[in-house]
Amino acid sequence: MAALTGRDLLSVADLSIEELHHLLDLATQMKAGTLTPRCEKVLGLLFSKASTRTRVSFTVAMYQLGGQVIDLNPNVTQVSRGEPLPDTARVLDRYLDVVAIRTFDQADLETFAHYAEMPVINALSDREHPCQALADIMTVGECFGQLEDVTLTYLGDGNNVAHSLLLAGAMVGMNIRIATPAQFEPATEIVEQAQKIAKGKSEILITHDPIQAVKGAQVLYTDVWASMGQEEEARTRIPLFQPYQVNEDLFNHADGSAIILHCLPAHRGEEITDGAIEGAASRVWDQAENRMHAQKALLASVLGAI
Repeated sequence: MAALTGRDLLSVADLSIEELHHLLDLATQMKAGTLTPRCEKVLGLLFSKASTRTRVSFTVAMYQLGGQVIDLNPNVTQVSRGEPLPDTARVLDRYLDVVAIRTFDQADLETFAHYAEMPVINALSDREHPCQALADIMTVGECFGQLEDVTLTYLGDGNNVAHSLLLAGAMVGMNIRIATPAQFEPATEIVEQAQKIAKGKSEILITHDPIQAVKGAQVLYTDVWASMGQEEEARTRIPLFQPYQVNEDLFNHADGSAIILHCLPAHRGEEITDGAIEGAASRVWDQAENRMHAQKALLASVLGAI
């Protein structure tokens, strides 16, 4: 997809609606084996946060494209000794073809992208998780054969995952409901951005009522109640978030065809029960697999292999 060649993906909103749909189509073709692009390039992984799915899915995706991967763990690079980010960006730009960054501050991604000419991909920040949203939307499309008018209810912390789901869902015409305790709502500016994208054609709802949010929904989605860097808050958050747990009782209020998603890792017994994640409605493992396919489509596109 020539339009994405050389471009960054720091936010879901960096894509047009047409580009998002095209990426999903490419990912579906790659998963089916009907499209097998080759891209002998080098991907760097600059991760300041722990990772299983993101690290492995990006690595396997790049290898399957015929490329190479360098794991740039900050603990074994000069980043850990305080090298300025602009310096790191300009040096790595001379070695790599693309970099995926997993960090805390969204501003770090923006700084790196400013100083590097190669494509920079947000592999997770405290602000957004766009690659996760690509896989999530892909999974919903697989399950229902469409995206428009499907209602996804996200329950829990209004975090980076919730932000990217709001934006991606609005772009593809899904109804997105976010149910959170009052003090944990998603950022107001992200909600307003999603509402602007939706243009009243799909529902963007922020509520504190989990039962109302789930009624008639085709997708129930949750994430951990305390993200990386918030571990000290976990114990105090549990009683506040307990009504938002995805469990069998809550699931009974959803549509009869509803599925359950979780971006993982899961804290079983907290935000989701064993019965929910292991039940017949769970599509969690398909969702995890789709990280690889969606990211392969993204890498091939930004590297000009398609």
